[in-house]
Amino acid sequence: MTKLSVNINKIATIRNARGGDVPNVVQVAIDCERFGADGITIHPRPDERHITTKDVYDLKKVVTTEFNIEGYPDARFMDLIADVFPEQATLVPDPPHVLTSNAGWDTKKQFDLLSDLIQQLKVLGVRSSVFVDTSLVNIEYAAKIGVDRIELYTGPFAENFPKNPEKSIEEYIKAANLAHELGIEVNAGHDLSLDNLKFFKDSIPFLAEVSIGHALISDALYFGLENTIQRYKMLLV
Repeated sequence: MTKLSVNINKIATIRNARGGDVPNVVQVAIDCERFGADGITIHPRPDERHITTKDVYDLKKVVTTEFNIEGYPDARFMDLIADVFPEQATLVPDPPHVLTSNAGWDTKKQFDLLSDLIQQLKVLGVRSSVFVDTSLVNIEYAAKIGVDRIELYTGPFAENFPKNPEKSIEEYIKAANLAHELGIEVNAGHDLSLDNLKFFKDSIPFLAEVSIGHALISDALYFGLENTIQRYKMLLV
């Protein structure tokens, strides 16, 4: 069964809009796990516009499933990983000013940088994942780098899915199959939703994990958090 990691960045965004501690990020993480989430994902950006550095340490104390920290791997981020020891670190190529992750690594061009970072994660005993598009070259070089997993950037899939589901998934199947053949586990994330998740998962049966935040938290406004998590989980069976 594909695991569901709930990205709680948007909870922190709502909290930060008013200050204070409502909604409480730590309590939401605890509740997500209680409602069936297999993991908690956060993206602590330098400007702390959602998840703060304090959140990272507070969440480490309570997350009992998989703690996945994603972000641009500058010195600050890598120091956090070394201090917190999450189960997984997902490296994304977006610099601090970008609104949201919207592209994958050029693993060939950034081979030396990523090789060094992955080695650091191996020394720490933290599972590594890199955010990539469906370029087969990028996946081949991800394997050469020695990464444990890739996370497929599913933004283009989600955008094209309503128009042509079969066409939207073609390159993802090729990319996932290659990664699988090369011994890399496959994660996915970005704009996956109740509308497109089952089709994506059924097309890639060995999908290890999906990380979903924006759509899931938005759905929770209508369906409630517990019901929403269960709806997503049912699509991953």
